[in-house]
Amino acid sequence: MRSLMKLSLLASVGVAATTGDGDGVSGALPISFLASIYLYSPSRSVLKPAVVTTPQPDSDLSIIGPRLIIAWPAGNSGACVFFEPEKGANGTLSIELVNSTVGTPLGPVYSTAASTSNENPSVGIQGVLRFNATATLTIPILGSIRTIRDFVEGPSLLYPEIQDAIKYTSDSHGGVSLQRLWLDNVTTTNLRFQPFQNASFANSSGSGGQVKLSDQTVTFDAGEYLFSADMNYPQLTTLKPTSVLNAPSANLDTEKPAQVAALSFLSYSEKLLAGAWRFFTYFGRDSMISALLLEPVLSSDQGGAMEAVIGAVLERVNRTDGTVCHEETIGDYATWTNAQENITSSAMGCDYKMIDSDYFLPILMERYFLQNPVGQNRSTSFFNTTAGSINAANANLTWGNLALISAERVMRLARPFFHNQTTENLIHLGEGQVVGQWRDSTYGLGGGRIPYDVNTALVPAALRAVGALARSGLYPKQRHWDVLADQYAKVWENSTLDLFSVTIPKKKAQSLVKSYAHSSFPGPDQASSIDSDIHFYAVALEGNNNLSKVEVMNTDDCFRHFLLNTTNDAQLTKFLNQSATNIRRTFPAGLMTGAGMVVANPAFGNDPVYARNFTTGAYHGTVIWSWQLAMMAKGLEMQLGRCGIESNFSIPSAPSAAPRLAGKMRTKTSQKKQIPLPVPAFCTDDSVYYNAKNAYNVLWDSIEANSDQLSSEVWSWVYRGGKFEVTPLGVLPAPPGVGGQTESNIRQLWSLAFLAVNRNQNYR
Repeated sequence: MRSLMKLSLLASVGVAATTGDGDGVSGALPISFLASIYLYSPSRSVLKPAVVTTPQPDSDLSIIGPRLIIAWPAGNSGACVFFEPEKGANGTLSIELVNSTVGTPLGPVYSTAASTSNENPSVGIQGVLRFNATATLTIPILGSIRTIRDFVEGPSLLYPEIQDAIKYTSDSHGGVSLQRLWLDNVTTTNLRFQPFQNASFANSSGSGGQVKLSDQTVTFDAGEYLFSADMNYPQLTTLKPTSVLNAPSANLDTEKPAQVAALSFLSYSEKLLAGAWRFFTYFGRDSMISALLLEPVLSSDQGGAMEAVIGAVLERVNRTDGTVCHEETIGDYATWTNAQENITSSAMGCDYKMIDSDYFLPILMERYFLQNPVGQNRSTSFFNTTAGSINAANANLTWGNLALISAERVMRLARPFFHNQTTENLIHLGEGQVVGQWRDSTYGLGGGRIPYDVNTALVPAALRAVGALARSGLYPKQRHWDVLADQYAKVWENSTLDLFSVTIPKKKAQSLVKSYAHSSFPGPDQASSIDSDIHFYAVALEGNNNLSKVEVMNTDDCFRHFLLNTTNDAQLTKFLNQSATNIRRTFPAGLMTGAGMVVANPAFGNDPVYARNFTTGAYHGTVIWSWQLAMMAKGLEMQLGRCGIESNFSIPSAPSAAPRLAGKMRTKTSQKKQIPLPVPAFCTDDSVYYNAKNAYNVLWDSIEANSDQLSSEVWSWVYRGGKFEVTPLGVLPAPPGVGGQTESNIRQLWSLAFLAVNRNQNYR
């Protein structure tokens, strides 16, 4: 009938802090809380999480309080209630879900339509919640996860038109109900509490207290209460573990059941979701990066995970200019957002401000429809799919039409730099925007306007993909792209890196890391490990304080390793060598720490603004991101694989690490013919090849040492007792001038990449 998996019970869960004015160096005590996420899946329905948060003795009570959240992927919907002790001091109230006759600990709610105005069934969950002391329900939010996020992450925003619609009632069974009719005047969210006698369970207090309603104040005695939450919005169709994995990867369901359950939890036939509970809907970048990394294990064909990702992206492409949707606005929040523009509609909306998503789309399409054996036979049927079923704005188009419109944008934006290689012709953030790629926090790019990853990797990789897709016949009206796109790509590959290049003489570099350690890091400065000039590529151009380059060492080299096989030997050798060296060196001389490879190192920025903005408490500061570890590891493996006799440039597959070639040419085997390919010069340069191989192993040693963190989105560290200690990001003070707190997702889609990315033992 049903299945239930408790994915995590964490004593100290990261909250990505975005407030505070400390330097985030060391010595911070954990701000902890107990957060449990439970997944419930009745048959014929979808997974729904319940998240219970309760403070711990060392919690920061200004930001942590008892809380229950129930989330539905349908409509990105949720119900959230906050509690506080009725009489005791703040921090004395704790809540927990307990096993009962209702479920262990959750059970289903499913009822058929009660009215003709809404024919959808009411779907939800129920369970028993235990209070250790008398409590008051302080704030209920019913409707959209986005509304909950606006309150939790922003300046505690509550919208009267939403809050005032909540109706409070008591019933003859001693229960209290909260009900809200959505702004669409069709959908209803219900949340109910009633006393529960649970004596049959050994761990139960056996007592159900009283829940009382006075005006709009709900109070609870200490005891146990049956709660239920449901809503009658159209539901999605989950991809079960047997449906989300391809046949050769079916064994993962038994080898890594928790990760596969999390993947299934976020996978639906309509789309893949970015994370729970905060990003419980479509995010273009997240789903495409995840699909690129997970492609070797994801299901293909109609109804599979790969086509769910690509179809969801195409369905949401802006038909007027080809931009790719970053985040969708759906459900109750869509109705509310439209109302702010004096539009009476529940039609979905899209955020199109991210500039990187446009380029991931053709890359992913090429991977699936040209390189995947199943995808190769699916293009005709897939691209003839009629659009508009989700995004009404794209009615009367096909996914093939939208793929062409998107590719036209890629070609159009790449043209100026092809003709004139200046920084003005590179891809910039949108006018008035401070974010535009994966480092999408206030200081993620150091104020930069021209991102490194987009211009040096994503654009040329997208152009290569457009050229390959054109040769396959996907763009019959633009057949000339088969040559032109590759011509564009070659210029972008060869002419962008130098614009971001940073070289710091050895003695100055040693001085800079000593200065950084003195002001911002309590551990060894590692200056003695710098035995030559430092090379890296700026994370962006045109940064804060009128800096022409944001001179922050970073991990975005991984995009070029993972997405491109460049052939400019002098450039490639230098690029791979600096990347490997920076990975191997210990922070602050490089990127490696005992907690993992940090995504940014500001030690070489010759301006105090770098150290202030890129901290251990910054979302994209000196912190570790799981998917970046995966992409860097896979990217290095692929570059090393170019030296193997059997290597065939098949980007998704793991190279066999065959012996390096001594000659100058090798052969690529394709379905139609054999194409001779040049062996990169670094393959016969022992110093560079073994530097890259060593970096690969240093990285994997670090990944394996921190394996318990890999399913997390992001984590940080403190330096204590002579070592780097893993620490939740949220316990550390954030850079000055950043407002609000951003809570980390307990499960994140792209942090499941290690289901598909594994260490190649041949490179040890």
